[in-house]
Amino acid sequence: MEEIQNCPVCNSQIFDACLSCRDHFLSGEIFNIVQCHECGFRFVNPRPAENKLGFYYQSPDYISHSNSRKGLFNNVYQGVRKYTISRKYKMIMSFSPGNRILDVGCATGEFLSYMKTKGWDTLGIEPDGSARKQAIEVNGLNVLDEPYLEQLPDASFDVITLWHVLEHVADLSGRMKSLNRLLAPGGILVIAVPNSDSHDAKFYNDFWAGYDVPRHLSHFSPSSMNRLLVTFGFKPVKTLPMRLDAYYVSLLSEKYQFGKIRWLPGLWNGFQANSKAKKDDNYSSLIFVSKKV
Repeated sequence: MEEIQNCPVCNSQIFDACLSCRDHFLSGEIFNIVQCHECGFRFVNPRPAENKLGFYYQSPDYISHSNSRKGLFNNVYQGVRKYTISRKYKMIMSFSPGNRILDVGCATGEFLSYMKTKGWDTLGIEPDGSARKQAIEVNGLNVLDEPYLEQLPDASFDVITLWHVLEHVADLSGRMKSLNRLLAPGGILVIAVPNSDSHDAKFYNDFWAGYDVPRHLSHFSPSSMNRLLVTFGFKPVKTLPMRLDAYYVSLLSEKYQFGKIRWLPGLWNGFQANSKAKKDDNYSSLIFVSKKV
């Protein structure tokens, strides 16, 4: 285990105990989440060493890597993903200054494949070998392993997307510097993450699937994300809700808490979370759109 001494967002060294969460998905281990006393950013601390993190993804049930359609839950996930991809495209088109896109953590490549059919110049980064192979062989994409990210030329992309990826990144400050370097002047950065200030997070507490320790190392709120963006040279442009995530996360949280997916309570709690978020915009997941300064 390694212990983080400085907050990746504001560099403070004072942390408050926040929550202890069990890895309900795989290992059953318990991990501590701390909150920075200065900026409120939450993160797993201590955490597994970076070279040990791969162990916590080694399951055929990890949907984004396996692209599994086994069971009702996975089929629902696949259907929702297909719907949301078209909405992501329309959103990006409303902000985009060009058509060169990098998707970091592209998994099996469904989003990039869609963008390619729309005439975009696409490149993906994916550390998982089996997911990367499927993206290349099944979807015909150009996808590189994660170390290649640092070898790409400066200002190579008009848009960079990270769909539920940044919370997994071990070197948060290093990654933000790379994203700034790779974006062309005026380029758009799109980051989607779970919102630890959401109503479903407060309802499920340590059973909230959005924590997903230790795969999720960082736990963002709107304030900590916007501070992170400004710190690394981005100007926040817009924050958008991912309303369907509340249902998915609530159903998975039900499974973690009760040992099985309770469909009616899960769907109801997802609905309730979205209803409350209409008043304060604290949806289960948020998309942060920013521009390179």
